[in-house]
Amino acid sequence: MGKVIGILAGVVLFGFMREAYKWLFRPAFLPEKPFIAEVVHPEWTKNAVMYEINIRQFSDEGTFRGVLPHLPRLKEMGVDILWFMPVHPIGEKNRKGELGSYYSVKDFRDVNPEFGTIDDFMELLDSARNMGFHVIMDWVPNHTAWDNPLLEEHPEWYARDSAGQFISPYDWTDVVQLDWSNTELQDYMLESMKFWVEKGVEGFRVDHPHKTPCDFWERAREALDKIRPVFMLAENEELTRFLEKAFDMNYSWELHHMMNAVAQRKDSVRSIDRYFKREQAVYPPGVYRMRFIDNHDENSWAGTVEERLGDAHEAFAVFMFTIPGMPLLYNGQEACLDKRLEFFTRDPIEWKECDKTEFYHSMIMLKKENKALWNGTWGGTMERIRTGCDRKVFAFTRETDSNRVVVFLNLSRKPLSVLPDLSGLSGEYREAFTNEHTGFPLADSLRLEAWDYRVFVNSGKNK
Repeated sequence: MGKVIGILAGVVLFGFMREAYKWLFRPAFLPEKPFIAEVVHPEWTKNAVMYEINIRQFSDEGTFRGVLPHLPRLKEMGVDILWFMPVHPIGEKNRKGELGSYYSVKDFRDVNPEFGTIDDFMELLDSARNMGFHVIMDWVPNHTAWDNPLLEEHPEWYARDSAGQFISPYDWTDVVQLDWSNTELQDYMLESMKFWVEKGVEGFRVDHPHKTPCDFWERAREALDKIRPVFMLAENEELTRFLEKAFDMNYSWELHHMMNAVAQRKDSVRSIDRYFKREQAVYPPGVYRMRFIDNHDENSWAGTVEERLGDAHEAFAVFMFTIPGMPLLYNGQEACLDKRLEFFTRDPIEWKECDKTEFYHSMIMLKKENKALWNGTWGGTMERIRTGCDRKVFAFTRETDSNRVVVFLNLSRKPLSVLPDLSGLSGEYREAFTNEHTGFPLADSLRLEAWDYRVFVNSGKNK
């Protein structure tokens, strides 16, 4: 009896320690305060998919011109928004590595000579826009390189510590922190952003905006929209006020880390359920959330998609393309990128056809062809479907007046069969990946292999 009690006590203690660990080392939780968003998204974002380009590693040349031959391929794949990582000159003082970090900006109104000339950039920008792409560029407002002329010309624009010394945020010793309480700095930043929008750039992905004032971004959005309708992406999850009048979209970092944890069997579908309950309670339907399983930070510092997700890769890719939000692809993701790209030196992507090439093309087409999967209020809301196995299976439906998509994801390493509750979903459906037709409700249970996914489309009148 004592042994049994000891075992039970151990199980209870293990469960307590596991929950305590998850609490202590959890990613930043979503904010809990609802807000109202007044941002008007550009019409061209309604079913858009974003693609991030790391120019240094994108081609053997590592230049603006090296991207040009890939534009027809990206167009055929179906991506809409091209996000260029920072194109600016990189500081040399306190530089990290051989070539330095893209986020150590030496001049906000010029381009990195490593990539080419400003005329080369304009050729790339014009070519992309002529093909129907929309181009946004990375913007780094939080800090500059140590040898940015602004440090000499306007030292009052920079933050200092109690000893009067300039500050490097975190361990980013190659940059120096700006002081955004200075209105002249704000005016300079806005004029610099206008410089690029007037050249044809259609928005910005704003890096680490945590120490910049929301009022500035609201003013900037209004000013930039007068030049052309812009799309604004904020690299944060907590600053929801930024989404009220300034930004179209922010990162869903917590969900990203949750996907990794579920794939590694450190978490379950229950956490995803709780996540969406909180997200739907906080974010208005019109707000965009960026969904991703890879980006430049994750690839270089946390590992490749295969390292983090393994056999769950495709299931979570289907997940990010079918839940509400805008999907992001990182360059090389469609070519089975199997290495962590170096950050401070040249490390070109090896472009090749692989099983993910057609897979991602089909995912993009699935999103574009089904209005239920479109972004914001253009698309449908998400309703959970119960399967009797909801700790392992994430099933849901999204629908508009004339289109419904039903998704089943086995987010576990074991095969299983489910008989889902399809009340109110009766009708004829086409399975998106096999083109087989079936009727709902199902006559038999639905078989799902390990990390399996099934997507059913009803494009007729909902029943």
